[in-house]
Amino acid sequence: MAGHKSVLLEECIENLNIRPDGIYVDGTLGLGGHSQEIVKRLSTGRLIAIDRDETAIERSKERLAAWSDRITFVHDNFRHLGDILDGLGIDAVDGILLDLGVSSPQLDEGERGFSYMADAPLDMRMDRSESLTAGEVVNRWSEGELTRILRDYGEERYAGRIARRIVSERECRPIATTLELVDVIKSAMPAAALREKQHPAKRSFQAIRIAVNDELEAEREALLTAMDRLRPGGRLCVISFHSLEDRIVKTSIRERENGCTCPKDFPVCVCGFEKTMETVCRPITAGEEELRANPRSRSARLRVAQRI
Repeated sequence: MAGHKSVLLEECIENLNIRPDGIYVDGTLGLGGHSQEIVKRLSTGRLIAIDRDETAIERSKERLAAWSDRITFVHDNFRHLGDILDGLGIDAVDGILLDLGVSSPQLDEGERGFSYMADAPLDMRMDRSESLTAGEVVNRWSEGELTRILRDYGEERYAGRIARRIVSERECRPIATTLELVDVIKSAMPAAALREKQHPAKRSFQAIRIAVNDELEAEREALLTAMDRLRPGGRLCVISFHSLEDRIVKTSIRERENGCTCPKDFPVCVCGFEKTMETVCRPITAGEEELRANPRSRSARLRVAQRI
């Protein structure tokens, strides 16, 4: 953990415009890299560090022990941000950071079942107290539901073929592990697709992970709540790792920035829209140095918006 560096770290810290006496939220604590750089810049301020993975919280408590008097750790889903802040008696905050990716330990620890590169039980739960696992999705969901999530959440071109093959294979015996699922996915795809640079199971694993953790709905709820709970001048920084997430981030900000529904030829707005957010800069991606040090940052995209 000591050598780990969070994705787009400098860019996030720069764009949060951290005030020493401010209140900040890291809605996806992970290994605590972003949180550490935020809390180091606080004096009388406070950091609310949230994660749905209890293991991540325990590890980060060790890393952030030197600043524990300035941090409130919360084991919860960031979709409940409003309730979390209400429970802490906080009306508004000065900055919110959301990193929508899967953390490195979750990918690297085989038993979590997130990776298509190592054999493990089909789990993929970010919060292990939840009941739904990837095994349940793969072995119990209908062909139609599997097709839908592979198509909508993974943007998988061969969603129907893969779903049919999964259903066919599980009729003989349950698909129990990640590498068993990889083999099923690969067997359903044409030879040309298997020769592509991207791993053939990447999109399907993404889709199943999103379904297991209800990620997209959680992200929508969290983004809207986050924008509402910022003080004027407060910043929202969101890192996404695939086009589906980035589209949700972009659309959510746009709704608060340019959501007027009046015809363009109307001289004044009559729909009641009130602009509350504005985009700070163009989407930020990792530079060459970071890409060399951390290839996983290649798909990362940071969007920054400010409450007005």
